[in-house]
Amino acid sequence: MTDSRGPAECTHWIGAEHHHCRSTYQIRRYLTGPRCPDHTPNALQGKPEPPPGPGLPVGAWTAPSPLSTSALVDDRAVASGKRRSNPHTYRAAQAAVHHQKGTS
Repeated sequence: MTDSRGPAECTHWIGAEHHHCRSTYQIRRYLTGPRCPDHTPNALQGKPEPPPGPGLPVGAWTAPSPLSTSALVDDRAVASGKRRSNPHTYRAAQAAVHHQKGTS
């Protein structure tokens, strides 16, 4: 595994030998840092490694965000005067809604 800093190395500290492992074989990233298979959190605790999971479902992050829809509705409410806001926000919302009406 490589990243913008070059090849990843295992950063596990081997206290008896007073150095880091520095292995570059099959490195995986963990919260504690990059680890080789010998120094994963489970390996250090004497537990078996969990089987690989299915991963993220296809399109997991491609669903439209409801936040973008609510922002549009909020802009329209502010522009119409139905929602209170400061004058600067009111003018910006009116300009946004006016721009959307002109393009559709």
